Amino acid sequence: MTAAPAPTATRTGARLTLSGAVLGRPDAPLPLRTDLDVAPGEVLTVVGPSGCGKSTLLRTLAGLLRPLDGSVAQDGRPISAPGRDRALVFQEDALLPWRTLRANVELPLTVAGVPRPERRARAEEWLARVGLAEHAHKHPHRVSGGQRQRAQLARALAAEPRAVLMDEPFGALDAQSRADMQRLLVDVLKDTAATVVFVTHDVDEALFLGDRIALLATGRVLDVPRDAPDRTAGLRRTVLASLTG
Repeated sequence: MTAAPAPTATRTGARLTLSGAVLGRPDAPLPLRTDLDVAPGEVLTVVGPSGCGKSTLLRTLAGLLRPLDGSVAQDGRPISAPGRDRALVFQEDALLPWRTLRANVELPLTVAGVPRPERRARAEEWLARVGLAEHAHKHPHRVSGGQRQRAQLARALAAEPRAVLMDEPFGALDAQSRADMQRLLVDVLKDTAATVVFVTHDVDEALFLGDRIALLATGRVLDVPRDAPDRTAGLRRTVLASLTG
């Protein structure tokens, strides 16, 4: 199967900034307190023990939750509601079961008012990019879990978001499908300008995907040394230590 040409990135990634931010719900016993600055086009992986606020962080960046205190901003402007240039990708694929894969990928384009011929072409282009060109006409129940996640990724990126917020999107997949999706994500992100915040429990996944890793339990943000792989083992120990206290 020949992949479609890579989409051309015409937009810059968003800068996402949290300053003195207190996140959570008013009745939460331990809100998350954090400062983060995610550079345009960066892949920031986020790790931390269960219940530390990883999903809360993503939902706040998506505009679904408001900070209890401090500021949360995109390109210097406060985030107060969901926006079309921020896509949220969940562990569950969230595809509409009555729509084909192509129709699912077209959905955000339809909402954005993209003319039908253009949205059809963009949906087919992205389905080809993620290896689903031959399955475009199928409904979600007729494809595997890994293929549904590929379709969800295509749907998120077809709308050309400036930021993609990913909440353990590969956590429910088997080991081989998960590795395939990790490699696919790295591949397709080369052809986009999107900023990515990727929440995961998997330390190796965080190291493989991230330009930097945010350790929510300690508040540290660490560079991933791509040009010094001998340092990866030490970094891995540091990340693991942040999970176990």
